[in-house]
Amino acid sequence: MNKMTVIVPCFNEEEALPVYYREMRKVMERMEELQKVEIELLFVDDGSTDRTLSIMKELNLRDSRCQYLSFSRNFGKEAAIYAGISNASGDYVALMDVDLQDPPELLPEMYRILQEEDYDSVATKRSTRTGEPKIRSFLSESFYKFINKISKTEIVNGARDYRLMRRKMVDAVLEMSEYNRFSKGIFEWVGFRTKWLEFENVERSAGETKWSVRKLFMYSLEGITGFSVAPLSLASVVGVVFCMLSFVMIMVIIVRTLVWGDPVSGWPSLACIIFMVSGIQLFCTGIVGEYLSKTYLETKHRPIFILKDSSDEVKERHHEVVRA
Repeated sequence: MNKMTVIVPCFNEEEALPVYYREMRKVMERMEELQKVEIELLFVDDGSTDRTLSIMKELNLRDSRCQYLSFSRNFGKEAAIYAGISNASGDYVALMDVDLQDPPELLPEMYRILQEEDYDSVATKRSTRTGEPKIRSFLSESFYKFINKISKTEIVNGARDYRLMRRKMVDAVLEMSEYNRFSKGIFEWVGFRTKWLEFENVERSAGETKWSVRKLFMYSLEGITGFSVAPLSLASVVGVVFCMLSFVMIMVIIVRTLVWGDPVSGWPSLACIIFMVSGIQLFCTGIVGEYLSKTYLETKHRPIFILKDSSDEVKERHHEVVRA
């Protein structure tokens, strides 16, 4: 019998977690009966400050299919995804959000496709953004258009983290153990044949989103700097252009001084030019600094996550007590 591990990152999801388990249990039981696949849920607590971890422990006691990992602090969703993939034992590995914006009803079809068709992964994307704030929809659309123009790795517009992968693809993703992670890009970079399923946008089942506009912007920067060096080239081009402009301006000033003999006039425009050029220089320095900071973090070789607790540790302690 094949085994499937479903990775569910969670951060302060005490309201959504029971709802997710209730809906997912129906899908698990149907798949176990009809498709003969063993399913385990691997919840990853990303340093939650509410009752998320307590609920995970309760689910683990009630249902042995529910396993959990708990971080020592908040490391971010990318770290939670990597931790889940690193600890997944299934022949097939799925990623799914706990807020039910990733419909569990699609999972049987995703598994069927991998069983019957020649694909290594089944991924999902939203066909609509109904219910999402317009500013977020606009920024998301702009991000996908921009990154696909400057990056060799094509990222599908509207792609979700929700996907099901064969073990071979999972192992390939694990080989990319970089500290600064952008999973949507990593999944595309490793290759393998992927089939895309579309579904209409679904609103959260409970709780509030943890992704503010600022966090989404910072996340987009991770994707841009992680899968394209075009901004560095842009900084170089801008530098060359302004060097040429400055040379032209110097010639204009010299000629005007020799002809009209008035070197003082025009100082306001000159001051504006100085401010503009200084701003461009700082902007280009910021681009270089962004890449340099990523390199700095990579060279420190810090762990992507630190585990504080897990269901396996609890199980081992229980076995030690029984043996004693």
